[in-house]
Order: sequence, then C-alpha cells, then structure tokens
Amino acid sequence: MARLIVTLICVALPTSALANTVYKCRKDDKVVFSQTACPQEYSQHKIEYQLGITTEIDSDKRDIPVDPFQALLNKQTISKEKLIQLLDGEIYRLKQENSYFEILRASELQKLERNRYWQNREKDDPEYIAKLKDINTRFDELTVSNNSAIQQLSDRKAQILTETPPEESNEENPQ
Repeated sequence: MARLIVTLICVALPTSALANTVYKCRKDDKVVFSQTACPQEYSQHKIEYQLGITTEIDSDKRDIPVDPFQALLNKQTISKEKLIQLLDGEIYRLKQENSYFEILRASELQKLERNRYWQNREKDDPEYIAKLKDINTRFDELTVSNNSAIQQLSDRKAQILTETPPEESNEENPQ
C-alpha cells in the first residue's frame, strides 16, 4: 500500500510541478479549466500534455488529490537522492512563487498609486492608507507562509543529509 502511495506521489509530483495536466470541467453549457480535479457536480475530462503530445481522457473517476508538501515531509520508500531532488524542486518553486508575489505586490501598489493620483487624493488619505495596508498584509501573509514551508523543507533536507545509512551487516565474515 505504501509503495502504491509513493508511486502515485512520484507520478503526481512531476505532473503538478510542470503543469502538464489540466482538467476540463463541464456542467450544462459551462466549461471550466483547472489544474486540480473537478468538483463532484462537474463531468471531468483530463487533458495531459507530454513530449509535444496532447491527450484528452474522459475521466469521471475522481483523482484523489495528494499534497506534495506532505509527501516530501514524510519520507517513506523514496530513495534519498530522489527525496533531496524533490525537496530542492519544491524549495525552488516556493522561492519562485515568492518572487512572483513581489511582482504582483508592486503591480497592485502601482495601480493603487495611479488611482490615488487621478482621484487627486493625498498620500495620508485614510482610504488610501487602508488599501495600502491591506495589499501589504495580504502579500506579507503569503510570503510568510511560503517562507515557513521553505524552512520546513530545508530543515527536512538537512535532517536527511545528516542521516547516516544503516550499518550493513557483515555476513561474509561471521567471526
């Protein structure tokens, strides 16, 4: 059972990291595309893109979402090298996401500043200050959350790197 779960994780991680699986969710005349499995009330088509080939599968069987973060923290039967590689990949992804959040923050702050300018408001306007604090708080929370995850992953990586492999018994010379 553990091997099955690990196999699913190993298959799901590269898929989710590269975003080469998309779900087409249909309900009546409405079509929605998502990177996660569709809700129960929608019919689901799984669209996979790999090596330049796109395949669409009518998959009303529901995928059980696996949290890749938890899979990385719980080392089961993944080799040490593969686990380190997965941890490094997730850390890199989270750092990229933090960079993206900073770009979004700058964009939203610039938009807010433009609105303030064109509405002829001062920088000490209470509404402007409230929106500014709201934007900063939202992005600070996202960044802190990612930094916490990065720290946990880094700690786990350090723990794995300091672990020594179990002593192999010397059965050739049983003296």
